Amino acid sequence: MKDIPVAYSRARIPYGTWGSSYFPAWQTSPLAEVNIGQFAGESMNRIMGLRKVPIDEMDILIIGSTIPWHWKFWTAPVVASCMDHRIPGYHVEQACATGLQAVMVAAAEVESGSHDVVGVLTFDRTSDSPVGVFPERRTYQRTYALSDVWDNFGFDPATGKAMLTCAGLAARKYRLDRREVDESAAFRYEQYFNAKAKGFLNKVLVPLEILNIQGKSMGWIDDDLGVRRVTVAGLTSMRELDTCVTPGTQTHASDGMATLLVTGPEKARQLSLRPEIDIQFVGKTEIRAYPSLMPEAPALAVQKLLQRTGLTMSDIVVAKDHNPFAVNDIIFSKLLNYDWKNMNNNGCPLVWGHPQGPTLTRVIIEGLEEAVELGGGYVLIFGCAAGDVGIAAIFKVSDGGMR
Repeated sequence: MKDIPVAYSRARIPYGTWGSSYFPAWQTSPLAEVNIGQFAGESMNRIMGLRKVPIDEMDILIIGSTIPWHWKFWTAPVVASCMDHRIPGYHVEQACATGLQAVMVAAAEVESGSHDVVGVLTFDRTSDSPVGVFPERRTYQRTYALSDVWDNFGFDPATGKAMLTCAGLAARKYRLDRREVDESAAFRYEQYFNAKAKGFLNKVLVPLEILNIQGKSMGWIDDDLGVRRVTVAGLTSMRELDTCVTPGTQTHASDGMATLLVTGPEKARQLSLRPEIDIQFVGKTEIRAYPSLMPEAPALAVQKLLQRTGLTMSDIVVAKDHNPFAVNDIIFSKLLNYDWKNMNNNGCPLVWGHPQGPTLTRVIIEGLEEAVELGGGYVLIFGCAAGDVGIAAIFKVSDGGMR
């Protein structure tokens, strides 16, 4: 593995101090019946218990979500109370990039010496996107402007275009072939079901019980409900909603939570389930593409990050992304001259859904676990976010003891 400087000398992710719920599709989710912040806090407590990490090791909590929920004003302190640990904290939000940004903010907290054990907890419940009433100064009926969170997907106020339109525009810019897009989507589903069959998902996903207000069980979240079997023939038969975009080549809304810890090196050795594994932060960057070309932004961010670090795609052992559209991966493949079949092993958001806040956190957890299976190496995590933004980060997984 090529030896290069890392962005943060102290920040570590202790191996195994992580976990994610399954992501049920919003049409099927019992999470619609609970307070998602409370559920996330209680679930983090359970996950850390399963990982043998005392919850009181944590001295600050950073949460990330994108959809309003009851008690959101109180942000992390109230969520920490739901895990029975009274600590400070705050909220981070950047649309689909929230899960990665929260982890990077946690690393900065450790690196600055402000805190030694930072809990990261990301969650969202798209199954119950609330309607808000906002004063609208551009209309005479100021108090009648209703806005659902889902309105944002259909309208970018800067361009007037929908996110789906971004995918179609990008597909036309890069002259993508519909057949290749369909084949890549079918391949992503095959990767997911292979990972499920061999038990990989059991390493990162935790079945969680849903309790009602009386504490009675409403059932378990123990599967990525909404994931379906697809074939190339089935995808090819679907009507295009825009160029190379069909219901089968885009992700679906879902609910869920994902959590991990970021610590200093000493605590990492103490808390890690395998102390010989060292997980460091190499670097992170963002970039903004031209208007309504969001699917190309992640690839541009990766190009920028590789140039900054001196790494190439041949140095990357695991590449995983938030891919709301299959066209994202094909564009990445073209711009980075990288075979899209070599990325997103063991699953990706295109298949298991997109609850927004925890999406990239689960991608990170899966990517790190995959690198450990491979004996270490550089892990590339990237994705897009609202506003034609691309984000990318690289982690270094070393197996052989901390330095």
